[in-house]
Amino acid sequence: MYLGLDFGTSSVKGVIIDDRQKIVATASSPLKVSRPHYGWSEQNPEHWWKAANAVVKSLRKQKPKAVAQVKGIGMSGQQHGATLLDYSGKVLRPCILWNDARSFEECADILRDCPQAKAITGNIPLAGFTAPKLLWVKKHEPKIFEQVAKVLLPKDYIRYRMTGTYGSDMSDSAGTYWLDVAKRDWSDVMLKATSMRRDQMPDLFEGTDATGRITDKLAREWGMPLKPVVAGGGGDNASAAVGIGAVLDGDAVLSLGTSGVMFVTNAKFSPNTARAVHAFCHAVPNTWHQMGVILSATDSIEWLARLLKTPAPKLTAALGKKLEGPSEVLLMPYFSGERTPVGDSQIRAAFIGLSQESDAKAMTHAVLDGVAFAFRESLDALRGGGATVNRLTAVGGGTHSEIWLKIIATVLGIPIDLPAAGDVGGAFGGARMGLMAATGASFKTVCTKPKIARTIMPEKKAQAAYEAAYHRYTKIYSAVKDIK
Repeated sequence: MYLGLDFGTSSVKGVIIDDRQKIVATASSPLKVSRPHYGWSEQNPEHWWKAANAVVKSLRKQKPKAVAQVKGIGMSGQQHGATLLDYSGKVLRPCILWNDARSFEECADILRDCPQAKAITGNIPLAGFTAPKLLWVKKHEPKIFEQVAKVLLPKDYIRYRMTGTYGSDMSDSAGTYWLDVAKRDWSDVMLKATSMRRDQMPDLFEGTDATGRITDKLAREWGMPLKPVVAGGGGDNASAAVGIGAVLDGDAVLSLGTSGVMFVTNAKFSPNTARAVHAFCHAVPNTWHQMGVILSATDSIEWLARLLKTPAPKLTAALGKKLEGPSEVLLMPYFSGERTPVGDSQIRAAFIGLSQESDAKAMTHAVLDGVAFAFRESLDALRGGGATVNRLTAVGGGTHSEIWLKIIATVLGIPIDLPAAGDVGGAFGGARMGLMAATGASFKTVCTKPKIARTIMPEKKAQAAYEAAYHRYTKIYSAVKDIK
């Protein structure tokens, strides 16, 4: 048996799989985000630990014999969070999360002081990344900065609590802005640029490596007498890709969740910093990936649902199932700023073309179109970085809307596959990495792809109209970016 734990922003999820990768049990425990100031986003690391224990307790209640047979644990985690520990291992302050925007000025400082930063990391610095957060702490909380002995990503703090060791994997570490992504090693140049040292970083592992075993005490508390090994694990998107089997060159996944991600696996390091593409290490050895990231995907339709006091599924259902063309209204869905392709944490959303005749249906249609156009910009940016994307496998809550998938397939001009029922998320990917760490099995044999339930094809009759609307959409950002 193998346990996968996924440390997301809103919950911790757990899944147990057997040797045949059949799901034996699942559980989850909610988390809350603290927003003490505008643009801030924090969590108490202790809450992650309590949620992890709650998940294991639930799994043990369901399947005590399965939990007792766990031989490997793998973790998936929300990326970029800055968890700061002192020399005794005590947490110094709440973790600054991936969607915290306070350190946007420090990004400019990094580029000014370290001109080679983009070449080393393969990415532009973003406020969500870890390194700018530490510069912010140095400026605004100097007494805390002086006490920092280790900086850990969220899942790696849990590893520390589980094993007593400081470790991280390549995919999650690539999102810190301290990693030389091509070399898969910490960059002393990038560390120096943010007044950090190599000894403040955790040891690096591949996602499928064993990083240690859980402690005797935890083995007793969790009812795991075999003292399972803990795998390196991965960042949330890389772990989800492991779960869905996107581990070979050209495999591509579209995640339509709170945020939106277009993920492409690469056999080599393939950056495109000019278009704010994320070029990170994958969670499997000697493999990389590119990501186009949009910060508000289903979050955009949920915003409209709150505004109109109507559930999002009811809003999208009103559009019907037949796609004839785009909305007459355009939306740039930058409700929380944007990553790909603009890398602008301060920009906000804009509707264009609202009229007296614009109703809830037109605005809903515009939201779905706007997110699809944002994905198209990501696709163009990924291709600009050398990626070949001919079809996508779609996951996430937004895939329940068939009309939305039709719009996206039409805007992108490529088929979208929907997996058959089953868990292919980060927790499942984590469990797969736990299996590989415990057994030494190759990712090429373990990370099989799920069965495809159906494929959404582009609506050819609507493509010309959508192409014209997309080109109008691409002009919005340059027109409004200085209006803040």
